[in-house]
Amino acid sequence: MTRSTADGPAPRGRSRRSFAGARPVMDDVARLAGVSKQTVSRVLNDHPAVRPETRAAVLDAMRALGYRPSRSARSLASGRTRMVGVISFDAARYGPASILTAINTAAQGAGYLVSSIALDTAERDTVVRAVDTLSAEGADGVIAIAPQRRVGTALAEARIDTPMVVLENDLGGRTPLITADSWAGARAATGHLLRLGHTTVHHIAGPTGWTSADVRTDSWRETLTAAGAEVPDALIGDWSADSGYELGRRLARRPDVTAVFASNDQMALGLLRALHEAGRRVPDDVSVVGYDDIPEAAHLLPPLTTVRTDFAEIGSRALRLLLDRIDGIDEPRVEPVVPVELIVRRSTGPAPAH
Repeated sequence: MTRSTADGPAPRGRSRRSFAGARPVMDDVARLAGVSKQTVSRVLNDHPAVRPETRAAVLDAMRALGYRPSRSARSLASGRTRMVGVISFDAARYGPASILTAINTAAQGAGYLVSSIALDTAERDTVVRAVDTLSAEGADGVIAIAPQRRVGTALAEARIDTPMVVLENDLGGRTPLITADSWAGARAATGHLLRLGHTTVHHIAGPTGWTSADVRTDSWRETLTAAGAEVPDALIGDWSADSGYELGRRLARRPDVTAVFASNDQMALGLLRALHEAGRRVPDDVSVVGYDDIPEAAHLLPPLTTVRTDFAEIGSRALRLLLDRIDGIDEPRVEPVVPVELIVRRSTGPAPAH
């Protein structure tokens, strides 16, 4: 949009030269436009009760003075800081880090700043202090990236008054939730392997107590049961490639293992190395499916079949939902469950003939 830069009239009884050398403030705009400071505030916040000719006079005065409203001026005018807080746990992992990046991008597009706190413990007092810190900084609302069930418990017990959106954990009540469809993703991964003719699917799970890990394990188990397949014991990893490698060495020694679903791509990466060292070919001897679709997944040898999680969409929806809560809109206008997609590459193939 192109805006006029034409000079407006000088303030009554005062030459424009008197403004030189000093940064104009809201009082100067009001004086030049011949309106109250409250009216300038309403124009800054696009209030519908301002008459068009008054709005034009204020905007002309702002242009004439070179007035640029500061964030603090907008905050005073609106009663908001236009800053949101984010609490994250295990922020170095690909998923949480990607979500935080997406929240920052969406917030910038909406004219908000983001203040984030990374926690390494989910104790209730720690969580409450984090929320209190963000509230003291003036956060209009908080997004909690809460992948562990105990984090959800701590948030629920904290009885937080600040508008909040939670990722992964359903706190019940009036706290809105955004989550990826881990149930559908695990079902798609397991079903894909069964359709390739594998009699069962082994599972390297994420750590117990992590919401997505528990949901994926339950879905894997139910999918096998529904298909009448044997349900092996799940092997519990810690999301790292190292744990995938160690558990993969155990699976690689078993000739009956022909298909493995890992609960994230990093553990699948460790599994691929263990199978390679044991002389088990992928996918000729063992098929492997990961989860998340990290950027490197398409470049592994072989390229990894995986379940793609749209972390950018999760972050964007979380921000939109939080802004609705800040505006007093209680009815969610975004879908809380973000779909996932099975990406079939070359790490999966038909079950080997025996």
